[in-house]
Amino acid sequence: MSNRKMITAALPYANGPVHIGHLAGVYIPADVYARFQRRLGKDVAFICGSDEHGIPITIRAKKEGVTPQDIVDKYHEIIKKSFADLGISFDEYSRTTSKNHYETSQDFFKVLYEKGKFTEEMSEQYFDEQAGEFLADRYIVGTCPNCGNENAYGDQCERCGSTLSPSELINPKSMLSGNVPILKETKNWYLPLNEYESFLNEWIIEGHKDDWKPNVYGQVKSWLNDGLKPRAMTRDLNWGVPVPLPGAEGKVLYVWFDAPIGYISFTKEWAEKNGKDWKDYWQSEASDLVHFIGKDNIVFHCIIFPSMMKAHGDFIMPKNVPAFEFLNLENDKISTSRNWAVWAHEYVEDFPGQQDVLRYALLSSAPETKDNNFTWKDFQTKNNSELVGIFGNFINRVAVLIHKYYNGVVPQGDVNASELQEISKSAKEIAGFLENYEFRNSLSALMNLARFGNQYLQTEEPWKTIKDNPEKAAHSLFVGAQIAVALAQLCEPFMPFSSEKLLNMFNVHKSDWNDIETKSVLIETGHQINEASLLFSKIEDEVIEAQIQKLEQTKQNNKKTNPNANPMKEEITFDDFTKIDLRTATILEAEKVEKADKLLKLTVDTGVDVRTVVSGISESFTPEEVIGKQVMILLNLAPRKIRGIESQGMLLLTTKPDGKLSFVTPDDSNVENGIEIG
Repeated sequence: MSNRKMITAALPYANGPVHIGHLAGVYIPADVYARFQRRLGKDVAFICGSDEHGIPITIRAKKEGVTPQDIVDKYHEIIKKSFADLGISFDEYSRTTSKNHYETSQDFFKVLYEKGKFTEEMSEQYFDEQAGEFLADRYIVGTCPNCGNENAYGDQCERCGSTLSPSELINPKSMLSGNVPILKETKNWYLPLNEYESFLNEWIIEGHKDDWKPNVYGQVKSWLNDGLKPRAMTRDLNWGVPVPLPGAEGKVLYVWFDAPIGYISFTKEWAEKNGKDWKDYWQSEASDLVHFIGKDNIVFHCIIFPSMMKAHGDFIMPKNVPAFEFLNLENDKISTSRNWAVWAHEYVEDFPGQQDVLRYALLSSAPETKDNNFTWKDFQTKNNSELVGIFGNFINRVAVLIHKYYNGVVPQGDVNASELQEISKSAKEIAGFLENYEFRNSLSALMNLARFGNQYLQTEEPWKTIKDNPEKAAHSLFVGAQIAVALAQLCEPFMPFSSEKLLNMFNVHKSDWNDIETKSVLIETGHQINEASLLFSKIEDEVIEAQIQKLEQTKQNNKKTNPNANPMKEEITFDDFTKIDLRTATILEAEKVEKADKLLKLTVDTGVDVRTVVSGISESFTPEEVIGKQVMILLNLAPRKIRGIESQGMLLLTTKPDGKLSFVTPDDSNVENGIEIG
């Protein structure tokens, strides 16, 4: 096993914030693994950065009326801060719009080009004549041939999930202009993936059938069984890394060509800052390369990127690609477009100082081999029953009792006690699970040590034996202190903030993992510990209910056909409705009310009578505009005085998007006054 670990985490798209699905499926497991490898004394480079190219970025920019650079600048900072706030310990977090990344990606492309690894192919692609540009698949919409969805994209139908090509769409249209696009010839550079099938079969299907996760291995095997086809490594776009060839103006590198090269370019940045040689991590067989990704990225990290590196010739292949499945939220698929998510930056605001609770909850529900589910009730239970009731309870009992009976000094105990073997056993068990990317099992092993500690104290009862058998009480708290310090050390990869608090509480430094596995005593007799403090606090029902209601509001908003519509008012009965008398009417006269900027005094013919109505509409209409206007009036509203004028009724109006008012009027201008509505 190599002493050098090159660990990457999938580059998040900089077109929105990070949510719990991203955290559970990639970033928290990757961080646990990186922290653990550091504790083993390994030479670790943990690398990530924002993926700032690709169609999702340009679509978001057009929707918000800003430039793609504006979008990536905004979300790069939000994402980077979220990771830092949650303790994701990247050695380098960069971005694909950096000068270094452009140069690295272009150099990589040129090496493949000069080695003759690409084929140049002419193809017909959709072109928007009005916009004057070729259309990426996501900029083409039409009717899905499989389910009839009229808003299917050129690459996928989001209703039925079918993978599509633009040519399969019925009645395709450009999202840029709304026009029907034409087919136009263009040249692009393709990587013939079919030429790498034998290499991929030998490397993965034969070489990793016993050590790669079944979901990763199975998906790669399926792709290879179906046969690989050449894939374009360039695109006709104006946002991305320019293709570094003469005559390639208006073309950029395919986002899945340049994005994984980001791992290399970001490693270069880190190495330069830290006096390292980046090639040691990417071009030496003495280095283990591990990619942490979600299952939707398996094909790119196990087929396309390795084929690129094989074509280049200078790079090592990943030792493992432990891809995770998807995390659902409250039994529904997480969706950024529907805002159905728990956003990392909002969690940090809503639960200050409780980052480790989220890390623990997501790790214990990590979708390692199949999709899993996050619920706020389960989150509350994990905190209150496990972190507070088991882990925190044991730590607090040990620290409080040592202060109560020994003034905070660790008492004398038998250093060869059999109970201490549980520490070494747990450390080895946790390490074994982590080496095999079994994060849920490793977390369970950690909690089992805390359970053992609680059971041990409950059996020994030092609060009772302190009176009649003080030596036994001292020994049991000596053992308790060893277990507590072991937990402080072992929990660091999982809950780094809590580990820091614990190390401070017991007045010890972070040690190598091997020490915990081999040493029977982690804190000496006579060692002074600091005052006990609560590690975790109970999360009350009302806090959880507020989060559930937040999601319920999102669900209601998703039902709206008009996102700006206000919520429905309190429900009324049919009998209530029959009391309302709505009539057609005509405004005969109008004048401003003195010393009232918003009010107009209106004389209205209701067909039943002619009456006065005071209405706050003068910021939207002049008196001259409304005279002769046919309107609808609530006739039987009880009169009330407004600025000394008795107003008899209320006119029906609505608010337009620009904030101006608009009358609700009959379709037919020949309707007589006084006709009942409803």
